[in-house]
Amino acid sequence: MSTPPQILFVCVSNRGKSVMAQGLSEKIAGAAITASSAGTDAALGKNVNDMSAQVLAEVGVDIGGHAPRQLTDDLMRGADLTVVLGTSANVTAPDGVIVEVWETDEPSLRGIDGIERMRLIRDDIAARVTDLTTRLSTS
Repeated sequence: MSTPPQILFVCVSNRGKSVMAQGLSEKIAGAAITASSAGTDAALGKNVNDMSAQVLAEVGVDIGGHAPRQLTDDLMRGADLTVVLGTSANVTAPDGVIVEVWETDEPSLRGIDGIERMRLIRDDIAARVTDLTTRLSTS
């Protein structure tokens, strides 16, 4: 594994969950992880999800300048670990690429929407990033 480990976070559009994970990793892990993100269908939008940016700003993370990026095999090969957020993103990894799937909380399934939904997603991702940082620092 690289020092620091290169982590690629992936979701469908690279406008919400994956870029949230990237931003939270930079805040939580600092220099212990090098984080990037991409989407399996990044053409779905040109900008970050407004509510994702809002809930990250609440905890001091700015993702406003992020532009969605399409997932490629080369991006996955360049990472030590590819983390897929949620089960909607379908990722077929090239040989030798390590993929971990985080079945993230989806509050809308419990009738929770809007900003409250995004805060719960943010907090779930933050806890997972904290766990990942701990695992990587002890391995």
